[in-house]
Amino acid sequence: MNLFSYATLASYEWQHPKLLLLLGLVPLLPLLRWLLARRRRQVVVAFGPGGLRPDWRAGLRFLPDVVLSLALALLVLAAARPQRASEQLTQTGRGIDIVLALDLSASMELEDLKPTRLEAAKRLARSFVQQRAGDRLGLVAFAGQAYSLVPLTTDYELLLSNLSSLKPGLIEEDGTAIGTALGVVINRLRESTARSKVCLLLSDGENTAGNLDPLLAAQLAHAYGIRLYTIGLGEDGFVPYGRDSTTGKPRYVQTRLDETTMRQLAQAADGRFFRATDNKALSQVFGDINKLEKSDIRTQRFRSVEDFYRPYLGWGLVLWLLWLGLKSTFMANVLED
Repeated sequence: MNLFSYATLASYEWQHPKLLLLLGLVPLLPLLRWLLARRRRQVVVAFGPGGLRPDWRAGLRFLPDVVLSLALALLVLAAARPQRASEQLTQTGRGIDIVLALDLSASMELEDLKPTRLEAAKRLARSFVQQRAGDRLGLVAFAGQAYSLVPLTTDYELLLSNLSSLKPGLIEEDGTAIGTALGVVINRLRESTARSKVCLLLSDGENTAGNLDPLLAAQLAHAYGIRLYTIGLGEDGFVPYGRDSTTGKPRYVQTRLDETTMRQLAQAADGRFFRATDNKALSQVFGDINKLEKSDIRTQRFRSVEDFYRPYLGWGLVLWLLWLGLKSTFMANVLED
C-alpha cells in the first residue's frame, strides 16, 4: 500500500480532521523565515573580478527547508489520526425454513395468468424470496416426478438462479405428482431445527401421478411440524393456450383445479389454501404468506477501528532528526540563521 498516494489518503477516516488545515501553513514557514531574514541587517561581501561561478551545490542550501516542511506535514497527518473502520453485521434470532414446491407440468404453460402460469408464479416467488432475511430457503420442482433442486440455504442468489431456469418439460415425465413432491419436501424439512418449517406448494391441477397419496403426505408433514400453504393457480374451464398455427387465433383448452383436495392438504398440515386466478390475486397470496411467516431476527453491528498514524509519525520523526543533522552541515544558510 502506498502511504502517500491520493487514493490511500482519501480512504481514511480522520479522528481530528480540522488539524489537516495546518497542512496549508506548512509551505508558508520557509517563506516566513525568508521574509524575516530580509529584515535583518545585510552583510555585504566583496568578490574579485568575475564574481562567483554557478554551482549546483549552492541549491543544497534549500534542502533543510524542504526536509523540515515534509517532517511537519507528516507530523500533522499523524496528529489528525488516520483510521479505517470495518463494520460487521451479525443477525441473530430464530429463522424459518421454507421450501417452495413448484409445479412444472405442461398445463403451467396456460395463459390465464400472464404471460403464463409458470412465469407468473416464478416472478412472484422471486419477489417473495427477495423479501426474506435470515431464513433458509429450498426449491423442489415436480411434474410426473419430484426433484429437490436447491437444499435449504441462505444463498438466495443460488436459489433465484435455479428458479429462473425452471420451465415446462424440464422433467420428462409429465403429470402432477403432488404427493411425491410433498414427500421430497418432508425429507428436506424433517430434521430442521428452525422454529418454524413451511412448505409453499404451487400447482394448477389435480394429483395424477406418483405413488404417495397427497393427503397422507400432508399428515406426515403435520407430524414433523411442517406447515403447508397450498396455492391453486389459474381458472377452471376453457383458458387460452397459444395460437392456432393456421388461423393465428388463440387456442383454448379445458383445465380444472382439484380445489377440494388442495384445501384438505392445507388443513391437514395446519396451513391455508389460496386461490390465484389472476396476477393480482397471486401477488396478494405471496404478500399474505409473507405477513404470516415472519422471522424474529435481531441485528447487531460491530465496528472496529484500525489506526494508521504510526507510519506517518515514524517518517515525520526521521525527517525531523535529518533536518537537525543538516543544520550542522554546509547546507545550512549561516547568513540567514
